[in-house]
Amino acid sequence: MRNLLAILLPLLLIQPLAAQTNKTGDEMVHAYFADQTAKVAASPLNDIENLEQWQAKRDELKQQFQEMLGLEPMPEKTDLMVTTTGTVERDGVVVENLHFQSRPGLYVTGNLYRPAKVEGKLPAILYVCGHGRVKKDGISYGNKTHYQHHGAWFARHGFICLTIDSIQLGEIEGKHRGSYDDSGQWWTNRGYTPAGVETWNCVRAIDLLQARDDVDPERIGVTGRSGGGAYSWYIAALDDRIKVAVPVAGITDLEDHVVNGIVSGHCDCMYWVNTYQFDYPLLPALIAPRPLMIANTDRDPIFPLLGVQRTHQAARKIYELYGKAPNLALTILPGLHADTQPLRVPAFYWLQMHLQGDTPLIDMPATALFKVEELKVFDEIPKDEIVTSIEESFVPLAKPAAVPESEAQWRQMASHWKKQLSEKSLRAWPKEPTTPTATKKATPTETDDWLVTEWTLTTQPNAELPLLEFQAKAPTSEQTQLQAKLVIADDQQWDAWQAAANGKSPLPETAETADTIFVLAPRGIGPTQWNQDKKTDIHIRRRYLLLGQSLDAMRMWDICQAARFITESSKAKRVDVEASGNLAALAVYAAIFEPAIGNLTLHQPPADHRDGPYLLNVRRFMNLPEAAAIATNDADAPRSIWTDNSALAEYANQVKTKLKPPAK
Repeated sequence: MRNLLAILLPLLLIQPLAAQTNKTGDEMVHAYFADQTAKVAASPLNDIENLEQWQAKRDELKQQFQEMLGLEPMPEKTDLMVTTTGTVERDGVVVENLHFQSRPGLYVTGNLYRPAKVEGKLPAILYVCGHGRVKKDGISYGNKTHYQHHGAWFARHGFICLTIDSIQLGEIEGKHRGSYDDSGQWWTNRGYTPAGVETWNCVRAIDLLQARDDVDPERIGVTGRSGGGAYSWYIAALDDRIKVAVPVAGITDLEDHVVNGIVSGHCDCMYWVNTYQFDYPLLPALIAPRPLMIANTDRDPIFPLLGVQRTHQAARKIYELYGKAPNLALTILPGLHADTQPLRVPAFYWLQMHLQGDTPLIDMPATALFKVEELKVFDEIPKDEIVTSIEESFVPLAKPAAVPESEAQWRQMASHWKKQLSEKSLRAWPKEPTTPTATKKATPTETDDWLVTEWTLTTQPNAELPLLEFQAKAPTSEQTQLQAKLVIADDQQWDAWQAAANGKSPLPETAETADTIFVLAPRGIGPTQWNQDKKTDIHIRRRYLLLGQSLDAMRMWDICQAARFITESSKAKRVDVEASGNLAALAVYAAIFEPAIGNLTLHQPPADHRDGPYLLNVRRFMNLPEAAAIATNDADAPRSIWTDNSALAEYANQVKTKLKPPAK
């Protein structure tokens, strides 16, 4: 990647979270990430003991990986509409400037390199590009022109090589950054990742190569570096038509990404939506037993050596089970994150050996032969292109639900949504709900009307949250059944309640009174808040995503645990919940899963997940109005919702009216 280190080194000099400013919050979240990463490290290979076990699981794991790329079901293979816009020849190499449509309007620009004289069918290389910006006078020439020396070398040595642009920095400049810069947090809800589009473009590029008369369809390999190294992994793992792979500087494991914070050096094109909590050794395992060389440098700051070695070591077991250990190679050369000739030579050697059956001396360097202007595909960008907006359509969006016709149909609908939430959005929740533990921080204090107790509530290991309890000195209800309320506080609200607990201000207004009011600051809010530098905060939230979680999903767990603690430790049968904004929407979802939650008071909640909260994949099957309907129309735990956003409650009211029409 051109000028990569100059751009990213300030981000990549990463300190452990514990060494940053807010010791309590930062140390806690760092310990949490270390614990959670250890639980999923090398998953799902940990329990594989023999080849039969692996082969029995491989197809399912491959399908899950496909789903996490947003490719389940696999899109329809429409006409590629391959168009060659020009050719150029130099030093025995011919380049065809071409484009194809992997889906209608999803244009892929590329340069196809071939020998000037072709005899018979040749092996082919799909070269996928990392980020190599080439832009002059406001005109983008694409990553493909930056990496042209690779294509020229392959053509000079008897290969057909198709080099394709990535979405970002291609001739048609799309986006690879959604969670990276907070411009597309909603990608999380959509289950969208640009890695899925890049992989799909590779699938269709193989279709193009196999359709050519000069390509041997059974001898196709893939290589690329940096982002292209990542896409080499993805397409080789997903598509068995790739017979040989050499990903260069494109992989490290979750320990590096999450615990050591390497995520801050990568945009979203490097990541699948980790619904099933897989670690990166899954990729080489899915490629096994096909020939695979992992190539890297020893001082690459965004693909550290130890993580590369751990990934290789975990995958080696699978190759050994196949009896194909020599088909897995690890090549480490000195250097930083750069496209160097010493790093290219082993890749060329490996691909020649396995696709041409030869191991000649590699004595010709890879050099550029063409001016970038000669490799441009389009004179004008097509008006029907969807590359720049592909995030809006690549993963299908669930349509608004119909009102059920009967109680039985509603139960079926609600059960299906709850199952989808459990499996696709909240899979990383602790498997079995446990009684949360809580300890009193100090002797209770008193205000004029309230006895105030400060609790530390542990909802998970390394999630120790502040909980305030305000107990009325003159309760309004009978003591046989306590009337309790749980307020879910944001940062500003927490400060106000803390001031009231310290006797510095009156209690904040609530929608209704209660004998006992509990106030919870979920993780990352109030005393557990981590460093609020914008970039630091963004990448902490991204670390949750890499673990198959989201910060909002785990805050939802905190709400459930708090409600359970209150009902199990007091005379309250259920606890009403009050919250604002995105926390109000999380309270709705928490009520779906926690019967201890009673009625809901929701201030200014969003009515569409586009505005939050952010839960993996949720918009693939439902939206917030459906969640409100499930929480409201639960026959086993009936509750009411008061909200000032009628759009959120409209569908819930329609369902209620249908199931229990008002009396005439």
